[in-house]
Amino acid sequence: MKRTAVFLIAVLLAILLPFLGVVVSDSHVRPGASFRWAAFLIYALVIAALVGPFVRRAVRARDSGPRPVRRRPFPRWGWLGVGLVLVAWVFAWTRFAWFAPLQLYTFTPLWLGYILVINALTFRRTGRCILLDRPRCFTALFPASAAFWWYFEYLNRYVGNWHYLGVESITALEYFVHATISFSTVLPAVLSTRDWLASFPRLVAGFTRFWRLRFAGSKAFAWVLLILGATAFFGVGAWPQHLYAMVWVAPLLVLTSLQALVGRSNLLADLTHGNWTTALLPALAALACGFLWEMWNWKSLAHWEYTIPLVHRFLIFEMPVLGYAGYLPFGLVCAAIGDIVCGDAKTETA
Repeated sequence: MKRTAVFLIAVLLAILLPFLGVVVSDSHVRPGASFRWAAFLIYALVIAALVGPFVRRAVRARDSGPRPVRRRPFPRWGWLGVGLVLVAWVFAWTRFAWFAPLQLYTFTPLWLGYILVINALTFRRTGRCILLDRPRCFTALFPASAAFWWYFEYLNRYVGNWHYLGVESITALEYFVHATISFSTVLPAVLSTRDWLASFPRLVAGFTRFWRLRFAGSKAFAWVLLILGATAFFGVGAWPQHLYAMVWVAPLLVLTSLQALVGRSNLLADLTHGNWTTALLPALAALACGFLWEMWNWKSLAHWEYTIPLVHRFLIFEMPVLGYAGYLPFGLVCAAIGDIVCGDAKTETA
């Protein structure tokens, strides 16, 4: 019941508050791509200040932690995923005339192949993976993922940070079906990657006893986060030119604070004990998947491009370099949604 309540309240806030921001500010113009050195440097310094301590910690702890366990044979079904990735990648980046009717539909095979491969790699290292050990959870992630990303498409209506090209030839219904199937791979990919990263003890060794944020476990702090998250959602609609980055932060603040307020397992509880692995692993998983999303998108016929205010320069594939920072909080949102869909079972480590 509490899990359902968290989800419903979060959805209500996430849908109504950006709309309310537009109504109150009477702003109906979405920002476009632009660049300002001052804004770029401020964003870069903020990102460096937030990420830098974790990078230093990881470097210092690189030789600590137990040795990895003995590896198992790579499963046969993993090779199916490897083949699917290679074939779909070739067809995504080439333009064979005989393949033209199917050229738009390479995204889903690529990511289904990736999901198979990353689960196979996890199984090879640990003898376990979400695909085999939690099949009901794994299956449920696909429809949940489709709804999850359609929500971000809703938020993008306010900020206009990305748009799709190469899909002009299909009808609205065809686009909806194709997009829904494609969006369904997001959560399985990120959470399967999180499980694979968790199989590297040395990666997380320095973060099981890191900063202890004792105040993070208080109800007062959860209420502060909820107010900040609600304000951020409002700001997405009211001031998209400056608060577009809140598209990735606001859902995390609202979900985490609501989970804490109703007494469910949440990120804040681990931070009070200095355990940052539950934050680190999904953030890195989303960043890794983000790099692959952007790379495979780059030469595909059906693809997305960005129009980011103030920092739209220094592209890596189609994404401005600072935009990759958005994948870090996005990974935490993926983990929170995964907990709602599958329960609060912890990721198993080797």
